[in-house]
Amino acid sequence: MDCKKIGGLILKLRKENNLTQKQLADILYLSDKTISKWERGLGCPDVSLLHHISEIFGVNIEKLLAGELKANERDNGDMKRIKFYVCPECGNIVTSTGDVELSCCDRKLNALTPQKADENHNLNVEIVDDDYYVTFSHDMTKEHYINFVACASWDRVVLVRLYPEQGGEARIPRISGGKFYFGCNKHGLWTQD
Repeated sequence: MDCKKIGGLILKLRKENNLTQKQLADILYLSDKTISKWERGLGCPDVSLLHHISEIFGVNIEKLLAGELKANERDNGDMKRIKFYVCPECGNIVTSTGDVELSCCDRKLNALTPQKADENHNLNVEIVDDDYYVTFSHDMTKEHYINFVACASWDRVVLVRLYPEQGGEARIPRISGGKFYFGCNKHGLWTQD
């Protein structure tokens, strides 16, 4: 642990949150001299305080210990760079167009790697009433099912959540130049133009 880097980050975060050393100290039930000591790199917070400091500033404990935050590059709004994350415990679906660190059910989530549609994982897409009418012949049992279908273009994503024992179909508003993504609870993420 580099106390100077950690202290510098605490100083930066404290100022971003418009807190004085005294106010931060009061929240943590410490003296303002302790906060000053950290910020000058003359000591580091006790491990028992890291969770509380993390919550105050909205920063992961790992980033606090590293003493630095790295900003993502702007994504310029290209939703076709979308990444999908699915919690293996509760099935929660999260999307992002930049690098993020996500967790759900106390588990770190990794972005799913898209695979090209194959004979077992593919969509049939028709245009009906200015919507995409998507059908598929994949199993929809509790053990094996398609959990979502999404269409992404450069400026938007439309995602339809699917559930076991539901029919193999979905309607999605038509998007010009869209790319389809769909998730299988056993075999991951699939993509189809």
